[in-house]
Amino acid sequence: MSGLELNFDGLIGPTHNYTGLSDGNLASQTNQGSVSDPKAAAIQGLEKMRTLHRAGLVQGFLPPQRRPDLTALRWAGFEGNDHQIIDAAARKAPQLLWQAYSASAMWTANAATVSPGPDTSDGRTHLTVANLSTMPHRSLEYRQTEATLQRVFGSAAHFAVHPALPQSSGWSDEGAANHVRLCAAHGEAGVELFVYGRDATGGRKTAFPARQTRLASEAIASRHGLAADRTVFARQARKAIDAGAFHNDVVCVGCLDTLFYHEHAFEDVAKMKADIRAAAAGLFDPKFVEVPEAEVPLADAISSYLFNSQLLAWPGEDRLVLLAPTETE
Repeated sequence: MSGLELNFDGLIGPTHNYTGLSDGNLASQTNQGSVSDPKAAAIQGLEKMRTLHRAGLVQGFLPPQRRPDLTALRWAGFEGNDHQIIDAAARKAPQLLWQAYSASAMWTANAATVSPGPDTSDGRTHLTVANLSTMPHRSLEYRQTEATLQRVFGSAAHFAVHPALPQSSGWSDEGAANHVRLCAAHGEAGVELFVYGRDATGGRKTAFPARQTRLASEAIASRHGLAADRTVFARQARKAIDAGAFHNDVVCVGCLDTLFYHEHAFEDVAKMKADIRAAAAGLFDPKFVEVPEAEVPLADAISSYLFNSQLLAWPGEDRLVLLAPTETE
């Protein structure tokens, strides 16, 4: 079967700001108080999308969400018209107001988990909207995200867009940021790797919130109709979470048959590799590119966002390309 990989970026909205709302996200906290430039950021994002389009990749984007989202402010008891609510919140609850203005939906990896047709039981591409329940500002996104995805992937014959899982700690789901699909070719059956930081009941403690639960990952795999023998669940390393890898994509990225990851990305690297090899048997021979701590310390990997980049099959060339921000270099 022929298959096409489509890349979607989030277009940065006009309320993009640095208010340090994301506990465990060291970049968010380090940049708190910086002056943002949403227009310049949007232009940079569009140019990055054009770069992929010109190279021959298929490129789309998800629009910014409507902001401010005054839902949480009304829940908190603020009343009146929008202007009155904003004015009162600015004086009495600025933290809530920052959440209402957050433009973090630009991180498209957190929009949903996607399983393409070759992997699913009904041959359709399945998407489950992420509930993002761990962070208050991000938990506001899922309703608008679902509406957008229903519009973009509106053909019921080819797509199934599932609503977000329940808004509770045990069902915490952060989307594709904790999911990797490996395959020989995009149109062929593959292996889906789900990475979780904790069990539904919590269990071990980490310095920062472990945002993805195994229960959520298992529920998504079931919803999407994935074959059990082609699905792998691996635990994110506590060491990585404690160091600030709030999502697995901060220390791991994959494309086609290749998984590119830091030495400390997974709690049990040997088991992860063995499980993927077993799941890929008869489909492809997985390639593992492990970056050792001695060459790139975990702190550098996280601060540089080396792995939080795109690994792409470059058109017309027999190689993978890591597309990263200039700050990573």
